[in-house]
Amino acid sequence: MAEYANPDALVDADWVAEHGADPNVRLVEVDVDTTAYESGHIAGAVGWNWQSQLSDQVRRDIATQSQWEELLGASGIANDSHVILYGDNNNWFAAFAYWIFKLYGHESVSLMNGGRLKWEKDGRALTTDSPSITSTSYQAKAPDAALRAFQHNVLDALGDSESVMIDVRSPAEFNGEIMAPPGLPETAQRMGHIPGAHNVPWLTAVNEDDGTFKSADELQDIYGGKGASADKDIIAYCRIGERSSHTWFALKELLGLPNVRNYDGSWTEWGSMIGVPIEK
Repeated sequence: MAEYANPDALVDADWVAEHGADPNVRLVEVDVDTTAYESGHIAGAVGWNWQSQLSDQVRRDIATQSQWEELLGASGIANDSHVILYGDNNNWFAAFAYWIFKLYGHESVSLMNGGRLKWEKDGRALTTDSPSITSTSYQAKAPDAALRAFQHNVLDALGDSESVMIDVRSPAEFNGEIMAPPGLPETAQRMGHIPGAHNVPWLTAVNEDDGTFKSADELQDIYGGKGASADKDIIAYCRIGERSSHTWFALKELLGLPNVRNYDGSWTEWGSMIGVPIEK
């Protein structure tokens, strides 16, 4: 059985229970439901609001380099901290935060495999106590453009045999039957998918019972069957970039494919642009 390409990108719940309080470890919870943290979290974890802290509040964009530095410094994260990320919905926004960590060059960061679901299914303790934080002066690197796709990169990839487009949304979204999952407000002007994209819903990558990632062999079968390989340029997208960051993680960190980018503009951008091609 093949091993994950970057095994350090994942830690399990047992590791967090044993090492979560280590001096150089910092725990961060990032949830779809931004009230989940207050209801109970792993001891020592800080909670981030993806809506207000991972995004610029004026432009539609991720946090700027200076905003990112401010957030990490206020969270007690130093440049040499080992950051452990976890969250609800099988780590949707925890994976999005992981992608931003890598975009800004943080070396030591991992996802807790299975997120809150796995932790709670194991019957492990949660607390409502606020952690004690000592602020730092964090210095981020310039963003790594090789990890991010913009709409012009997607346009360039259309019809290119060396490129593979992975749409990680539900089949109903991909087919143009619905605009967005129920209860999620960010929408576009049109429904459908980017021409030539393969629909591989993000949930395909995880085990149904506890949200942990499937084995490397299983992931290879899933994505290799859609043409994702080391010699291809791969772009993953969803609706706003969080589900596709989960798939980006599986492709980049677990399978070790070298050229994988997350198109965080995703369908809310593509489905609202004038003149771009759409399929249903």
